[in-house]
Amino acid sequence: MKKTFIIISVLAILAACSGGGDKKTETETVPAKTEELSDNPDYQKGLEITAKSDCFTCHKIDEKNIGPAWRDVANKYAGQDTAIKYLAHKIIVGGAGVWGEVPMAPHSTFTQEDAEAVAKYVLLLKK
Repeated sequence: MKKTFIIISVLAILAACSGGGDKKTETETVPAKTEELSDNPDYQKGLEITAKSDCFTCHKIDEKNIGPAWRDVANKYAGQDTAIKYLAHKIIVGGAGVWGEVPMAPHSTFTQEDAEAVAKYVLLLKK
């Protein structure tokens, strides 16, 4: 009986921690402006990569979360020739201090190409 109770308790805890159906997908949080970008291949590739990663754990499009809003990042780096390479580097190795005290975790499993695709996607979100 004790083993059954422990197993049921563990399963209940795991079910509660799994996130359930409350997790918003990127498409649920994207403002209408991005609808005009839906045919852009850079947008599509970045969207695909971010949807498979943990990016939306810390970032939202229009509001600060743990990390900065992507629209704020896009506005800050818009028009800079080195923005894509710089942001891709930050995505891969992580960083801290630019947007506050909370560091961004490195995404060392991203290829340079994938990190650049995410950077292009973020930059497309400029107002």
